[in-house]
Amino acid sequence: MAVFAPGLLTEEHEAFRDSVKRFVRKEIEPYVNDWDEQGEFPRELYRKAAEAGLLGLGFAEEYGGMAVPDPFYNIVLMEEFTRAGSGGIIAGLFSLGIGAPPIANLGNEEQKQRFLPSILAGEKISALAITEPGGGSDVANLATTAKRDGDDYILNGTKTYITSGMRADYYTVAVRTGEAGMGGISLIVVERDTPGFSQTPLKKMGWWCSDTATLYFDNCRVPAANLLGEENGGFMGIMLNFNSERLGMSAQALGFAQLCVDEAAEWARERHTFGRPLISRQVIRHKLVDMQSRVQGTRAWLYILASRVHAGETPVAELCMLKNQATEAMEYCANEAMQIFGGAAYMRGVKVERVYRETKVMSIGGGSREIMKDLAARQLGY
Repeated sequence: MAVFAPGLLTEEHEAFRDSVKRFVRKEIEPYVNDWDEQGEFPRELYRKAAEAGLLGLGFAEEYGGMAVPDPFYNIVLMEEFTRAGSGGIIAGLFSLGIGAPPIANLGNEEQKQRFLPSILAGEKISALAITEPGGGSDVANLATTAKRDGDDYILNGTKTYITSGMRADYYTVAVRTGEAGMGGISLIVVERDTPGFSQTPLKKMGWWCSDTATLYFDNCRVPAANLLGEENGGFMGIMLNFNSERLGMSAQALGFAQLCVDEAAEWARERHTFGRPLISRQVIRHKLVDMQSRVQGTRAWLYILASRVHAGETPVAELCMLKNQATEAMEYCANEAMQIFGGAAYMRGVKVERVYRETKVMSIGGGSREIMKDLAARQLGY
């Protein structure tokens, strides 16, 4: 379905949309079902996406990125990538979107030159490692430690549910370098071949073609030169990262919701029951209207908040609430699309079946629905 946003999406945005659409149709849609069954997609896809100008969106050109004037380019990117119906592709291919920003925002020039160009060229893969077995969104109380030892830090601890955890080359890891609480947290880059660092893969309900892993640090010696920013100064970098991630996840959830509406409408037009097209049934048309209502309302809020972010605001509470609304819209539309498809949607290889399996990770990842409500309430003074 066409997206209408007068005054927000320009000819440049639409030209970018066309290039993303061509990439998705050529490089992803023909293969995505096979990749999902295989549990991975080719590493070559990173390079192809980089050559198409899709990996470095929002990063400085001097490191191989593509500076963009507003957040709507990333929204357009998600709107088109979700057409393939695979959150696993998005999570894995764009894990640099959460792993690399702390390098760009907190790193010194030497670190930026050392890490960013190869990541943005699709030659190296970046991952973010924050979540631990003992706590997810409770970042201020993370337990993985990094003790200074001469020119190195010695890391001990465990991270889990890490996207690109097996295949990444650079891991941006949140560690405790100081006292308890948010003031004792730092970010440090760990390279995959570092002695004392190991990983084990995890099997998931959805996102099959994206690798997810548990990471182990056992007296893992990392050069102090890999510390991003000041020691004990990593918490704010993590929080800023979360705000950007939640806007992106909202756009992604909205894209999948729209996909479910479009797929269900197309099926209802083609499917005949008792001699009539399924879409001729009032109950089906009402389902589609209810789905579209949630999609359009969420899109309006997404675009408003993107405009505010572009204007320099940090609407934390609203971003939390938007993420909840977008993931709720995705769940609703995926469920209703399954009902409209009937038994056909219970078969593997159907887009809405895959999206249905992936709804829960969207309402948990980046901050669970309950955490989002609590954070929003505190920001609003409730």
